[in-house]
Amino acid sequence: TNEPKLLMRILKNLLLISVCALSVGACGDSSKLPQQATEGSSPTIPQANSALLPTVKIAEATGWAAGQTPVAAQGLSVAAFAKDLVHPRWLYALPNGDVLVAETNAPADRPEDAKGVKGFFYKQAQKRAGAGTPSPDRITLLRDKDGDGVAETRSVLIDKLHSPFGMALIGDTLYVANTDSVVAFPYVEGATKIDQPGKKIAGLPAGPINHHWTKGLVASPDGTKLYASVGSNSNAAENGLNAEAGRAAIHEIDLATGKSRIYASGLRNPVDMAFEPQTNALWAVVNERDELGSDLAPDYLTSVKDGGFYGWPFSYWGQHVDKRVPANQEMVAKAVVPDYALGNHVAPLGVAFAKNNNLLPENLRNGAFIGEHGSWNRKPFAGYKVVFVPFNGGKPDGYPRDVLTGFVNEKDQAQGRPVGVTFDNAGALLVADDVGNTIWRVTPAAKSASR
Repeated sequence: TNEPKLLMRILKNLLLISVCALSVGACGDSSKLPQQATEGSSPTIPQANSALLPTVKIAEATGWAAGQTPVAAQGLSVAAFAKDLVHPRWLYALPNGDVLVAETNAPADRPEDAKGVKGFFYKQAQKRAGAGTPSPDRITLLRDKDGDGVAETRSVLIDKLHSPFGMALIGDTLYVANTDSVVAFPYVEGATKIDQPGKKIAGLPAGPINHHWTKGLVASPDGTKLYASVGSNSNAAENGLNAEAGRAAIHEIDLATGKSRIYASGLRNPVDMAFEPQTNALWAVVNERDELGSDLAPDYLTSVKDGGFYGWPFSYWGQHVDKRVPANQEMVAKAVVPDYALGNHVAPLGVAFAKNNNLLPENLRNGAFIGEHGSWNRKPFAGYKVVFVPFNGGKPDGYPRDVLTGFVNEKDQAQGRPVGVTFDNAGALLVADDVGNTIWRVTPAAKSASR
């Protein structure tokens, strides 16, 4: 029979993939589109690249050398708000000026994720990219009491969590999105530690695969509901559709009744969410699918419609069919076209709309700031920066503008990788850097920002 030849071919392919994963960009195609063609409301959508081997180009995580910082755009300045954290991923500013940081990483209890030979090398590649740190499983509180833009004290507010990520304060209750549930803690203003155990409010899809483990969280403007983001359990449904129950979706949790429902679906990996201040519409940043080539598929920023279906896994950017997935013409026809493409493989994770007290220059006061974690499935690199998307009338208007760059050096090493973004109470932009283990603070260059 041909079975021995087939087995040898499979093993050879797996070996080639593993070599790519460990050699920082040895395999795959290169982008042929100019950057602006991949951004905005009408990005160019080329034919998919169906090559056997995926494009792999990984920026090896090194951290920052002493005295180095990201590069701030003209008119801006950047400095460390807090250093020497352990894989800081997410940020939340409290009303009294304290800043919460989720020091977190993927949970250890997901034995079915990334199995086999390919899975082994995938994990090695993740470690190379800086994602191999065991999860600290805590929320750390940072306090800048003297208002000089540097947190001089820190304390563990909550520990022994389960890969925590999103946070939201409503009244005197602090909600935290663990990888498998939303839990509530009593909060007293000024407290530096919460000793009481959390109360489970709602379960979230997790389990033995739990491929996209991060769970974002945002409160509705009236404080009656929470919205939790849940990524898919695969790249393109290769684990079967049964493994995707409740995933690739945003869940709405009614705090009065405790009931939850799927608010929107077909969002491959919706990480962060925010309410646009003029319209109060819910927006999200979404990581699209991989392994279709350097020029597909666009990651995006979009308003999220109640009941909307955004295509995953059957299609991307509206009705562009993913031929790797079993056909479903009915679902493809329903797919909502996202509002705004951010570029291919930029990996948008954090989003924060400019606030009224924004310290930054006038041209950065109406729009969304986005932390782009950076690509692994594209040549050349994409993302690895913080950008600003200008808005007009509650909608994106114009191309993204760089705010922080310089995270990848001339040796293709990642000195840092931006994740969560938020504003502190003085109106400065804060950026979590999970490779540099730093929280960066962005202010105007012309004058110091004091609290």
